[in-house]
Parts: sequence; structure tokens; C-alpha cells
Amino acid sequence: MTVQHDAIDESGAHFAFTDRWGGVSAVPYEELNLGGAVGDDPEAVRTNRAIAARALGLDPAGVVWMNQVHGRDVARVDAPWGDAEIPPVDGVVTARRGLALAVLTADCTPVLLADPVAGVVGAAHAGRPGTVAGVVPATVEAMVSLGAEPERIIARTGPAVCGRCYEVPEQMRAEVAEAEPAAWSETSWGTPAVDVTAAVHAQLTALGVRDLRGSRVCTLESRDHYSYRRDRTTGRLAGYVWLEGGEEEDREQA
Repeated sequence: MTVQHDAIDESGAHFAFTDRWGGVSAVPYEELNLGGAVGDDPEAVRTNRAIAARALGLDPAGVVWMNQVHGRDVARVDAPWGDAEIPPVDGVVTARRGLALAVLTADCTPVLLADPVAGVVGAAHAGRPGTVAGVVPATVEAMVSLGAEPERIIARTGPAVCGRCYEVPEQMRAEVAEAEPAAWSETSWGTPAVDVTAAVHAQLTALGVRDLRGSRVCTLESRDHYSYRRDRTTGRLAGYVWLEGGEEEDREQA
């Protein structure tokens, strides 16, 4: 398994994105499918999530996942869901250091956010509908409610279908571009397209986020990554964000 793990040493912020290799799932989900609602064997998904978490030094039971629905709702969390029902949200935020938040994608843009000074992190699932609806601004707003400041936020976006590959009807491109002009794009073969990552970056910049970096991987072009548009029945990648310090603080409070 190759995990793109970006640790900001001086701040304690961690950002990680998986590829599809190193897990136990069978075809067509091979290998490291982390999505639990795509038809894969649940036991294989649990094993894969444990493999990925341990590769990052995380407790598999301590990762917060979302029930993603392409909306703009955001949940605030202080602990893993445990046996509770996971709510239908596309953004999640926490002010608990050491608690890892995860987002699943297979062409959509995974958005990871951290304000190490405030001790607040957030993760968002930015598909085309959620980007138009404003899930990323809503996630930043939820972080601000916990004490974060946009100019301090470190933002990372992961592998996603690029604007030169995400072909859509002309009317759809116009509708998305009306909501965020940066989304307007054209495929490499000259047809209407949408660039969701560009739209997300524009939204974050408009909110005052300065430390912003994205992956160069196009999921549709890369056979090392899952792509729903390319394969339809396939697995899901994951992005993880967390801040160091939670375990030490918990011991001090004990």
C-alpha cells in the first residue's frame, strides 16, 4: 500500500490519502477498498480499514467515518460513532486532538482541513452536487464555530477526477459554473466539463484559506486509484486528517 501521508511537523497536523493497493478485497474492489456501501464483503472492508489505520499509526476503532449523501450538512464530533447510527452528512469537524476524521471518494474531491492553533480539524466530501450546495464553506463555518480562523487553516485536497476528464452536459456545466465560475472546464477532447477541485480551491481561497495544496492525481486516469466514472462498480479511497496531542491530553486528564 502506498499512502500519501503529509505530516506538518511543526504544527502536528496530519493529512493522508490512500491508493487502491495493499488490501484484501477481491475483484472488482481490489485491493484496499475502504467503502462500506459499495457491495464489497464487509469483513474485507473492516480488514482494509484496519490495515490503512495502522499504517498511519491510528487506532482503527478511533476513526470517524461519514454516511455521505452529496449534501452540505456537517456534523460536529467528539468521539467515534461506536454503535450509534452514522448520520447522513458530507462534512465532519472536531476540536478533539488525536481524533482522526475520514472521507471516502472515487472521483469526488476529498477535502482535509486543520487549524492547529485552535486544535480543530475538518473533512469534507466535495462531489459536484455538494460543491454547488456549499459543503466546503459549511465545513469551514463549522470549524470557525469551534474557534478556527480561515487564515490559519491548512487545506489539502486529494486525488479526484480532473477538469480535463470530467465530461458533463453543457447545461450542467453552466449550472455548476453559475454557482462557482472556477468549475468551468473543457475535456481534453473539447467537450463541456467540470473541475470540482478547482471550484473547491476557489471557495477556500474566497474564505481566506491561504495554505492550500492539491493532489495532481486524476482518479479516472490513474489505475492506482478507484474511479466510479471509469469502472462504475469499484472501491473507495480514503482521506484522513488529525492533529497530534490527543493521547497525551487524555493521560493528563485521567
